[in-house]
Amino acid sequence: MGLGQILALVIVFVVVVGVAKLVRIVPQGFEWTVETFGKYTRTLSPGLHFLIPIYQAVGRKINMMEQVLDVPSQDVITKDNAVVRVDGVVFYQVLDASKAAYEVSNLEQASLALVMTNIRTVLGSMDLDESLSQRDAINAKLLKVVDEATHPWGVKVNRIEIKDIAPPRDLIDAMARQMKAEREKRANILDAEGFRQAAILKAEGEKQSVILAAEGEKEAAFRAAEARERSAEAEAKATTMVSDAISGGNVNALNYFVANNYVEALKEMAKSPNQKMLLLPIEATGILGSLAGIAELAKESLGQQQKAVAAQPPLR
Repeated sequence: MGLGQILALVIVFVVVVGVAKLVRIVPQGFEWTVETFGKYTRTLSPGLHFLIPIYQAVGRKINMMEQVLDVPSQDVITKDNAVVRVDGVVFYQVLDASKAAYEVSNLEQASLALVMTNIRTVLGSMDLDESLSQRDAINAKLLKVVDEATHPWGVKVNRIEIKDIAPPRDLIDAMARQMKAEREKRANILDAEGFRQAAILKAEGEKQSVILAAEGEKEAAFRAAEARERSAEAEAKATTMVSDAISGGNVNALNYFVANNYVEALKEMAKSPNQKMLLLPIEATGILGSLAGIAELAKESLGQQQKAVAAQPPLR
């Protein structure tokens, strides 16, 4: 190969390199910064651009799409001195390519350090129960703080999500026992409340039963007193009739009185539970005679009533 051919190849190579340095195609979703002798001058948007070789050069190629940054697990001490293991994820997007390129040396590393530090700060100000139950509040606090801190870098933090908050195993077991004890406590309270209601209802039922029994006894006593009063009135009336008959010289009335008392005495003797045999010290004919006198007395009383009715003047 001669010297002329080598020189031609060199010229072709220089032309190709110059064209490559002159023509720049920025892909969609990216922005490139342009530096003039090492100084930032402008930003190239997606599309075809022309640069002056040697005088102008591409500085940084910035991804303008939303990106996901995985936050590794770290141990965090809560306000009540409980150690929990926390990890998360960050969604961010570069809005200003020049700031993201020249305001921070390593954007991902700086953002990751900022998020991890604020996770420890936010969870360190909360109790364990709060950190486990208020995950949305934790995400909101982290987003506010980190977004304000990354704003000078030309970055917009869209979301920060805590993926997992894991307490130690012994603490999880203690929480499980606490939850079990709380549930047993609630069950015992419900059982006690049920027993209490049952006792109240039972007492109310017994009270009503006693009231009704007392009312029944009162009514029965009233009925018994009324029956005794009527019996006494009948006995007094019968005694009056017998007395009137005796005073009138009627011997049958006296026989009725004696026979009646005799029969009552026999009834009382027969009611005795230990009485197996009853001895009558009088003759049966005497009892029959008394009963006959009773019948005769009844006939005489009926005849007197009929005479009294006939002696009354007729109604006009």
